[in-house]
Amino acid sequence: MIALSNETLGSVPKAIEKPGYDRSKLTAGIVHIGLGNFHRAHQSWYLHRLMQSGLAQDWAIVGAGVRPYDNLMRAKLTAQDCLTTLIELDPSGISGEVVGSMIGYVPIEDGNGPLIEQMAEANIRIVSLTVTEGGYYIDPVTKGFDETHDDVRHDAANPGTPRTAFGAIVAALKLRRDQGIGPFTVQSCDNLQGNGAILRQTVVSLARLSDPDLAHWIDGNCAFPNSMVDCIVPATGSKEIALVREMGIDDAAPVTHENFRQWVIEDDFCAGRPDWAKAGAQFSDNVHGYEAQKIRILNAGHQVIANVAEVLGIETVSQAMQHPQVAALFRKVEMEEIVPHVTPVPGMTPAAYVDLVETRFSNPRIIDTIRRIAFDGSSRHTGMVLPTVRDALAADAPLDGLALVEAAWARMCEGTRDDGSEISPNDPFWDQLNAAAKEAKSSPAAWLAQRNLYGDLADDPRFAGSFARWLNLIYRDGMEAALKIHLKGA
Repeated sequence: MIALSNETLGSVPKAIEKPGYDRSKLTAGIVHIGLGNFHRAHQSWYLHRLMQSGLAQDWAIVGAGVRPYDNLMRAKLTAQDCLTTLIELDPSGISGEVVGSMIGYVPIEDGNGPLIEQMAEANIRIVSLTVTEGGYYIDPVTKGFDETHDDVRHDAANPGTPRTAFGAIVAALKLRRDQGIGPFTVQSCDNLQGNGAILRQTVVSLARLSDPDLAHWIDGNCAFPNSMVDCIVPATGSKEIALVREMGIDDAAPVTHENFRQWVIEDDFCAGRPDWAKAGAQFSDNVHGYEAQKIRILNAGHQVIANVAEVLGIETVSQAMQHPQVAALFRKVEMEEIVPHVTPVPGMTPAAYVDLVETRFSNPRIIDTIRRIAFDGSSRHTGMVLPTVRDALAADAPLDGLALVEAAWARMCEGTRDDGSEISPNDPFWDQLNAAAKEAKSSPAAWLAQRNLYGDLADDPRFAGSFARWLNLIYRDGMEAALKIHLKGA
C-alpha cells in the first residue's frame, strides 16, 4: 500500500498513470473555491492533461474554501501534497490516474484573510468556483440578487472580513485595484444556465452594497465567462476508499467518475487562460445552447427520477434505471415533455442527448446515490424543471409528467417513504419544505403556495390541477401505482 505523496509517486503501481511533469516547478495561476469531488474530476483533470503535455505549468491550482467543513478536505489533501487519485468507472473496466495540477490549499479562517491575500497576488489570473447551484444568493422567483440573506448583509456591513466566497472575491479585487495589479477572471463551474452572468450579478451586486465605485470597476474590468460542465462524479465513501486501496494506493480523498466529460466555455478571459481546448474542452459562442440542453435534459432528468426513487426506497441512480416504471417515466417525460422545448446544438439533437444520458445514468459501476441527486431540490427544481413547465404552459404542450415529478418532490419532502421509513432532511430549506409537504397531504395547493419556489404557477389551473391529482393519487395508492397509471396514459 502506497501512501500518496510527492515522495511516493515513483512507487505508484505501473497500471496507474501519474504526473509526468515536475510538480516542484509548477506555479499558481488559479484559485478554486469549493474544492469538492467534481472539481477534481473535471476542471483539475483538464489542467492536468495540459501539464502532461508540457503546457500550462504556470497555471497550477490553489484550493480554497470559506466554510468550517472545508477544513476536513484541506487536511486530507495537504497531507498527501494535494494529489488526487481519479478512478474511471467504465462499464467495460476500471482504471486509475493520479492528478497533480493542484499545489496548495489556502488556510480557512474567519474573515477569509488568507483567501483574500492569495487571490490578490498578481500571478492569480483566474478565480473559479463550484459552490452548488443554490449558493449564488439568487431569488428563486425573480432570479435577481437576494440582498436580504444574512450572509449578504454581513458582507455588505463587513467588506474587509467577509463570510462568503463572493465577499472574499470583492475584497481581493479591491486590493488589486488599489495596488494597480489589475483584475482577474471569475469563472463559475456550477450547473446554472448563464452561470457567468449569474456570477457577475452576485459579485457586482454585493460590491455595490458597500462600494459602488468598486462595483463599477469590477463590472467594467473583470470577465465572467459562461460555461457548461458535465461529468457524473459520485460522493466518496467507504466503498471508494476501499476501491483505491485495492489498486495499491492509500488516498484519503479519491474520486470516482464516469467515462465521460464535457466542458464548453465562452472565450471571455481578461487576464489570459490555459489552452484547455488542447485537453478536449470546447470553446463556443453558443454556451447557452449547450447549457440549456444539459440542464433541461440531464440535470432535470436527475430530478425526474430522484424523488420517485427516494420514496420507493431505491438507493442509486443505476438501480433506479433498472426499475421498469422509473426508467419508463424518465424516458416518457424526457421525450414527450422536455425534448420539445430544447434546441439542438451542433453535433447533438435533444433526442440523441436523451439516449446518451440514459446510457450514462444506467452505468452500474457508478454508485451515484439517489440522496445526492435529490439534495437541494429547492434550487434544482426551480432552476432545472420549472422552466420547462413554464415553456409547456406557454405552448399549450403536455406537462402531466412534469406535474407528477413535482408531486413526487412534495411527497418526498413529507419525510417518509412508501414503506414508512424515514427520509432524513435533504435540503437547506428542509423545515419549510417539510411543513408545506405535510400540509399538502390533505391540501395539495399548500405545496404550490410556496411562492418563493413556484411564483404564479400555483395560479395556473392546468398545472395546479394535474399536480393535485397526482399528489392525491400517490398518497392514496402509492408511488408505484401512480407511475403505472401515468405510463398507461390514464
